[in-house]
Amino acid sequence: MTRSLLGLNGLNFFTAAVQAGFGPFIAVWLTQSGWTLEALGLVLSAGTLAAPIGQLPGGMLVDQIHAKRTVAAGALIALGASALMLCLAPTLPIVWGAQIAHGLASCVMTPVIAALTLSLCGHEKFSEQVGQNTRYAAIGNAASAALLGAAASSISEQAVFLVTAALVVPALSTLFMLRATDRFEPADDHPAMLRPAQRPHWPWQIFAEPALHIFAIACVLFQLANAALLPLALNRLTHRGDAPGLLVSATIVVPQVITALIAPWAGRLAQRIGRRPVLLAGFAAVPLRALLFALLPGALPLAAFQALDGVSAAAFGLMLPLIAADVTKRTGYLNLAIGALGLASGLGATFSTAAAGWIGERLGDRATFLLLAAAGASAVALLWAAMPETRPAQKRRVRVPNADNATQSA
Repeated sequence: MTRSLLGLNGLNFFTAAVQAGFGPFIAVWLTQSGWTLEALGLVLSAGTLAAPIGQLPGGMLVDQIHAKRTVAAGALIALGASALMLCLAPTLPIVWGAQIAHGLASCVMTPVIAALTLSLCGHEKFSEQVGQNTRYAAIGNAASAALLGAAASSISEQAVFLVTAALVVPALSTLFMLRATDRFEPADDHPAMLRPAQRPHWPWQIFAEPALHIFAIACVLFQLANAALLPLALNRLTHRGDAPGLLVSATIVVPQVITALIAPWAGRLAQRIGRRPVLLAGFAAVPLRALLFALLPGALPLAAFQALDGVSAAAFGLMLPLIAADVTKRTGYLNLAIGALGLASGLGATFSTAAAGWIGERLGDRATFLLLAAAGASAVALLWAAMPETRPAQKRRVRVPNADNATQSA
């Protein structure tokens, strides 16, 4: 089991490292290749649209294929292929195809990692291990950003995508560390671990769970408030000439460090005291951060306030698969639920940047931050008022009378 858990940690690390290569480096590379802003916006929108569209099919695919490691290998190979496509001549069809392939493969990797985690740990230990997953993903993202930045500055922006493709190799190697014999038993601990034909419910029955709908709406509001915060703050400082490269790096690194530090602890806490307290604390960090951005607009406060982004990222990264597992304890379609929540999150993030830009042009930055804070506060209020506690009843040990040191689970 130790070897499989090490492999799972490595899979999270290298998957996040690969994903880092599809960030701002694409825009820089295409700009250097002579692309106009209009063409750049068009091609980047392909990946943005592919992600929400692929969330539900990606989750259903993972639910319907029992060999999760094979699915993970296929998604990783697709990520590597899309990175290699970006190394070719940057024509519109090639870059568009790479963006779509990356978006669809990402829609598979998130639920398949959750499925592998559940199969190794079971539902009771799922919370703690998802916290570990979040930690290693944060470390992988930060380490890869440094590596890819060095490749871009010392070689070329194009080299970033070669390094990204190369990182798929160690990611694939971690799958060989996941042993099928380490599968958690009993398999009926959560019906998601059963073969598809053995599940007694239909996939669409997950949408009969009220908690899933409440959390999905909260995810939309969370991302509506969160996604535009940092770009808006950096844009304001850039116009003032107060956004050095070191600050931009700090705004990325600080949240990753905080996430890596607190995610496992948050996972253990969510299992011990319940999901709601951790969920509320993580979501509350977003409106607080938006208010601080509005009131204290300097460069150094911005870097410090990004610690709150680490808190919210740790809670959100933990709670999305965890609540999905809780609400599918009856039906077993964990990955479809993750896809549905991913779709909600993607829609919120898409609307966030568009709405913030429109409002900022008309009302100014401070008013925009206050409206984003209001959206984040609405998510907290919704969770407080309507979100039930989803943690399953924990097993307790009961001593059997007239038996020597015997216990049974109740």
